[in-house]
Amino acid sequence: MNTDFPFIPYNAVQFDEDQMLERAKAWNEFIQKRRSVREFSSRPIPIDLVNSILQSAGSAPSGANKQPWTFCVVSDPKIKREIRIAAEKEELENYESRMSEEWLRDLAPLGTDWKKPFLEDAPYLIVVFKKSHDLDEQGNKLKNYYVQESVGIACGFLIAAVHNAGLVTLTHTPSPMNFLCKILNRPENEKPFLLLPLGFPADEITVPDIQRKKLEDIVAYY
Repeated sequence: MNTDFPFIPYNAVQFDEDQMLERAKAWNEFIQKRRSVREFSSRPIPIDLVNSILQSAGSAPSGANKQPWTFCVVSDPKIKREIRIAAEKEELENYESRMSEEWLRDLAPLGTDWKKPFLEDAPYLIVVFKKSHDLDEQGNKLKNYYVQESVGIACGFLIAAVHNAGLVTLTHTPSPMNFLCKILNRPENEKPFLLLPLGFPADEITVPDIQRKKLEDIVAYY
């Protein structure tokens, strides 16, 4: 087999069946407590913690190991303000004219609207960009594969790592999001995929009492 990568032994951590089940149940109980939060504390977060979370996100699998993502970390209040203004402009138009009546009815129980103060309140914004292709030193295009799927998986890793660290986030997708390319001066091969505020929850906040689907509603056995 021809490969440019050296192969190394995979030293899997071994557990007996009881340990495996115990760990799986403990993780399930923990991850079920994860919630999307829209109200953030201004309490600062060490950048080392943010970097560790992003390293976990960057460990996600990707097509041909191309890792077609960039995580932009925004803490500058002026840039966060600029992002909020641009996002709220798009969201106002969404709520007033772009969203269907069915969509608005589905959102109504969650209490959301076009106002997005969390874009300034959270200590950090993580803007995830997907890379349609890479560029070599001469500027030639290098193809990436399964970009949408790969970046989506990395975002899943990111959200789980945030929860594991005791922080909270929210998946925010103002549409369209091209203003993020301009504000953050990203190269032409990057497109915004997801915007996540990152921080501690505000004191005494509440979240919608949503119910997740039962196992039998999301799994089919063959």
